[in-house]
Amino acid sequence: MEDKTRSLAFLSLLCFGLADVRDGLGPFLGVYLQGHGWTADKIGIIMSLGDAMALLCAAPLGALTDHTRAKRAILAAAAVLITLACGALFLSAAPLAVGVSRCVQAVAGAAVGPLIAGVTLGLVGQDGLPSRLGVNEAWNHAGNAASAALSGLVGWYYGIVGVFWVMAAMAALSLAAVLGINGRQIDHQVARGLDVDASRPPLAPRRGFPPRSLWAVALTVGLFHFGNAAMLPLLGQSAVTRFGSNPALYTAGTVIVAQATMIVAALLASRLAVRRGYGALFLLALCVLPVRGLVAGLYASEWVLLPVQILDGVGNGTLGVAMPGLVARLLRGSGHINLGLGFVMVAHGIGAAMSHAYAGYIAHLFSYETAFFALALAPCVGLVLYIVSLRRFPDLHRASQGEGHRA
Repeated sequence: MEDKTRSLAFLSLLCFGLADVRDGLGPFLGVYLQGHGWTADKIGIIMSLGDAMALLCAAPLGALTDHTRAKRAILAAAAVLITLACGALFLSAAPLAVGVSRCVQAVAGAAVGPLIAGVTLGLVGQDGLPSRLGVNEAWNHAGNAASAALSGLVGWYYGIVGVFWVMAAMAALSLAAVLGINGRQIDHQVARGLDVDASRPPLAPRRGFPPRSLWAVALTVGLFHFGNAAMLPLLGQSAVTRFGSNPALYTAGTVIVAQATMIVAALLASRLAVRRGYGALFLLALCVLPVRGLVAGLYASEWVLLPVQILDGVGNGTLGVAMPGLVARLLRGSGHINLGLGFVMVAHGIGAAMSHAYAGYIAHLFSYETAFFALALAPCVGLVLYIVSLRRFPDLHRASQGEGHRA
């Protein structure tokens, strides 16, 4: 068997570098535009425009990943496009220029997830996927934590332009990592899910795609992020409003605690996936999130940051391993694994987008505590939906099981 150790090492490095690149300037974009006279409503519109573009392109980009053999080249192009689009913002902060830049970033960023999943599956196959997904997630979260710390330090001395140079350095690291992966070692048939019976034609998207079991996974993921996405921003707003916390330091603390926990959670989740299956990870993530909401709502203290963000790390760390793994196993043999992953990411995006408006409205009408409780309800609905789906769809039940639980 061909030794893929070098390619897998560079894949880890790629996950580390792209963790920063795929989000562009991230939360620093709003601060930069604010410094150029943009009001909060206009910043919100431009951010929403990018989110909408990412949602529209997620499934088509997944389909492209299934059909192309140039996955490494597209990953490199995405990193370059995001960097150039962010750099263009420093040349002009006019609405048209910012709008185009944001759309380019969003579309290129949306391509990264399916492409990384495709390259990973093509390198390790279905049997090696559970453990490898944990490694990918750990390096991804390590990249997020490292870039956040470095961006904060450089930005302190050089302003937002320093954050851009950190991102550009991460992009250069990503390009080097892409070149280090041996393209000949990527099995593109396996990468799209045709490793069971390569002689069988792919399942036609118009005739049975997406299957109902994938709809159940997508809705479950959407409900998870509907309850999860707004909890961190709401936690920061609550701390500043109720306790007068320093917003920059408190937000940084929430990110660091969560990312550090996610690294550990992702590595442990990959081991659990082998023994118990992806279904166990889904159930764990769905059970942790309501507890997180209850803790945030019941305990009025700045130090609630620690348990709430540790639980966030557990929930997101396990779901980050479970979701792509379950989709890959569920659609094995279809030839459309990455299209399916893009489809689920659309549900993820819709749930996250709705979460902020929902939580903000509840907090405005009632209180932050009520908003936390309201957010905790969504994953409970997702938990019921997933359990019912396991009973109703045999293919989902089989895909959710670990290797040791297969008949």
